[in-house]
Amino acid sequence: MKNKIYQTFDEAVADIPDGITFMSPGFGGVGVPRNLLAALNRQGAKGLTGVSNNAGNMDDKVDVGTLVQAGQVKKMICAFTAPTHPSQVTPFVTMYNNDEIDAELVPQGTLAERMRAAGAGIGGFYTPTSVGTELAEGKEHREINGRMHVLENPLPGDYAFIRAWKSDTFGNLQFRMTQRNFNPIMAMAAKITIVEVEDEIVEVGQLDPDQIHVCGIYVDRIVKIPPDGIFD
Repeated sequence: MKNKIYQTFDEAVADIPDGITFMSPGFGGVGVPRNLLAALNRQGAKGLTGVSNNAGNMDDKVDVGTLVQAGQVKKMICAFTAPTHPSQVTPFVTMYNNDEIDAELVPQGTLAERMRAAGAGIGGFYTPTSVGTELAEGKEHREINGRMHVLENPLPGDYAFIRAWKSDTFGNLQFRMTQRNFNPIMAMAAKITIVEVEDEIVEVGQLDPDQIHVCGIYVDRIVKIPPDGIFD
């Protein structure tokens, strides 16, 4: 069986080239793979396209905004391009207003379904969300059951950075709390999935099969967060 365990975060991201599309959940709390994002920041890959719930928060914690502020990201595809508080101005907003970064706003449910479609091999889907708005301009429209829908395409990624609570050596994953949002579908939608693990990496067979949230077939690299932690 292929060894998926890497000793350091830097080793796990060392071969990531410029210009790739990466996925990272972006819900805050225990769901953000801060260590992997910090490692990619140190590694220095540029011209990246990011897929996330948002484009970074106002606090000083590592998130996708760290890569944005460092000038490594050329475009963000996310559900929230603006801060949740209008009075706050994130680095992303400043850079976007200065034409230093591009953005694609996608409704949150559509974003999730586009990633799920990529992971499931679905060629596209129709949704009524965004009909009649700028987000629907240029997209194929179809009336279904008397209601207008727009065609949305799958959204795959080259790399997914996710955070899990537990893993086994094959990459079967257990999540907790906000890790249960975009992490599972991002793991399925990306060509290469890299995971930082909070609690422990156990041998195959030690995780309760009923509590496995992502199958190891979708996971390529695993890194255990050190006991003293790096970024929480």
